[in-house]
Order: sequence, then C-alpha cells, then structure tokens
Amino acid sequence: MKKTSIIPIPVNKALKKLGADLKEARIKRRLTMALVEERAGITHVTLTKVEKGDSSVSIGIYAKVIFVLGLIDNLYQLAEPDNDIIGKMYDKENLPKRVRYKKDEG
Repeated sequence: MKKTSIIPIPVNKALKKLGADLKEARIKRRLTMALVEERAGITHVTLTKVEKGDSSVSIGIYAKVIFVLGLIDNLYQLAEPDNDIIGKMYDKENLPKRVRYKKDEG
C-alpha cells in the first residue's frame, strides 16, 4: 500500500511558483522543452510536472533543471545559514548575559 502525505499549502504554493519561474526562465533563454529534457536527462512528462510545480518530482530532478537553466548558484543559497533569520534569532537568545574569565586566565 502506497503512503501518501499531505503537502502543506505554503509548500504547494512555493513549488507552483518555482515551477512557473523555471518555465519563465526556460522561455526567456529561448530553450525548447525538448532541449531542456535532453540536457537534464528527463522525459517530457517530468519536465511538464516540474514546470507545474508537482510535489511528486524529486528535488534532484528540480536541481538538474535548475542547473540546465544556469541557475545553480541560486540553489547553493537556498538554506544558507547566513540568511537564516530565525536561526540567528535563536542564536542571539542563547548568548550569555555576560562573559566572565576564570582567575587563572585573566
């Protein structure tokens, strides 16, 4: 029996936007679907799913299409710790109130 998971609405919206953005990038580059499919090593059906933001497509396939479109640098920045605002907030909350030196060190 196949397990199905519910995809949160914000995730679906983000994937739809990603798919639309990838389609727009392909069109702006004047690349045909056939050329992107060949370079990414995927089928026409899969590229169609990518451009629709289908959540059943693996992240590896999305990454290959991003690479073919010359957008791979954006993928490197996806979860960059320096851009993690929430993570930085937690770091600030855990900072000590003051710093004390041991008598041996000072």
